[in-house]
Amino acid sequence: MTKNKIHEWRHERPFNSYSNYIRERFGGRIQKISLNGGFSCPNRDGRVGVGGCAFCNNDAFITAYCTAEHGIERQIADGKVFVKRRYRKARQFFAYFQAYTNTYTSIENLRNLFAQVLADPEIVGVIVGTRPDCIDNEKLEFFAKMAQTHYVVLEYGVESIYAKTLQRINRGHSYAQSVEAIEKTARYGIPVGAHIILGLPGETHEEMMAMATEISKLPLHSLKLHQLHIVKNTAFAEEYEQNPQHFHLFSVEEYIPFVAEFVSRLSPVIKIERFAGDSPRRVRIAPVWEGVKYETFVQKLEDYMLRNELWQGKLFCGELRIES
Repeated sequence: MTKNKIHEWRHERPFNSYSNYIRERFGGRIQKISLNGGFSCPNRDGRVGVGGCAFCNNDAFITAYCTAEHGIERQIADGKVFVKRRYRKARQFFAYFQAYTNTYTSIENLRNLFAQVLADPEIVGVIVGTRPDCIDNEKLEFFAKMAQTHYVVLEYGVESIYAKTLQRINRGHSYAQSVEAIEKTARYGIPVGAHIILGLPGETHEEMMAMATEISKLPLHSLKLHQLHIVKNTAFAEEYEQNPQHFHLFSVEEYIPFVAEFVSRLSPVIKIERFAGDSPRRVRIAPVWEGVKYETFVQKLEDYMLRNELWQGKLFCGELRIES
């Protein structure tokens, strides 16, 4: 790929890098501190379903210090210690609410929770993971006001655009609800993130590629991609043990060209925060990508895209939506 092709969309890399965006906006790297607000999920407590999503085990990404019983102030303090073991110069942080559904509570509880978070002057932003059926105007007004002084992202678990898949994984909401929540959040001036899982059972190569075109129609600020994992204590774990033929799990060698093509179909304005996921050994069943760290994977992906003259937006054919 020639230099002018890399910069066709003014990206420094063959994709719109979220980490580069953060460095440009804040003048350096900002570390995330995972926090547990003690929330539940409407897909677990019976409001919309029970048992949770077929793929979901929150132990797959909750760190040891991230315990709701410790309270927010202690979690922040412990989180800073945890992060600084690797990034000793870290001085600014994003509070990251990832576990379960972090707007599934009253507005009063949200006000109390985030007052504790934003009382720390080193917290410069919050990233809130939630579901599209757990947001309303009052909560959006709350986060929009917060966004006037802090970096705020509402991150929705979309997972798939297909009704058959959302039902298959026991998601408990429709893609139409995801579209409505994303568009409404953007109208409030709040940056919107989305999460998509690639490789869910029953989806063809063509259907997965079509998702890139479809989600590019949305006013997304950022995107996380995750290849399907089978982790312990999930419905998929039970099904995989009994009928592994129901699943096609990507190897590294297969996933790199696949996700490169997917990215080439995405709108170039969407910042890609993550291309692939991982699970701790204590819960991981499959696939096993031994010896491949995330940084190594991204470098392999970038090298592949450069060799094959692929870049984000090359195959994009929709209307270019510019983030306000």
